Amino acid sequence: QVQLVESGGGLVQAGGSLRLSCVASGSSFKSWTAGWFRQAPGKERESVALFRWDSPNLNYGTTNYADSVRGRFTISRDGAKNTVYLQMNSLKPEDTGVYYCAAGRSLTPLTTMRDYEFSSWGQGTQVTVSS
Repeated sequence: QVQLVESGGGLVQAGGSLRLSCVASGSSFKSWTAGWFRQAPGKERESVALFRWDSPNLNYGTTNYADSVRGRFTISRDGAKNTVYLQMNSLKPEDTGVYYCAAGRSLTPLTTMRDYEFSSWGQGTQVTVSS
């Protein structure tokens, strides 16, 4: 199992930026698929960005982004710190929600991987984008 703690949420004006961090303990992120999800009030949780190492011998991997954030958000990792980040630029009010870091061991292609395939979740961090 892996324990996840995310941070970095806050209040930002439209067009601004935030960087979320997710620190893993108990297991290396390289053994897991990492993901960022978000949930707006009254809405279902949705996938934002996913990352999977292509090989344990490589320091890069495959990513997948929701259409709504592609080109604005970037998922990245720091293996030495066992941390995954979500850089969010050009934020819009519709990006508002609780953001969750998640990890899972499924090998489902990232383009089709669902939230129920993630077994470990952080506590969530609130992101609010004002107009």
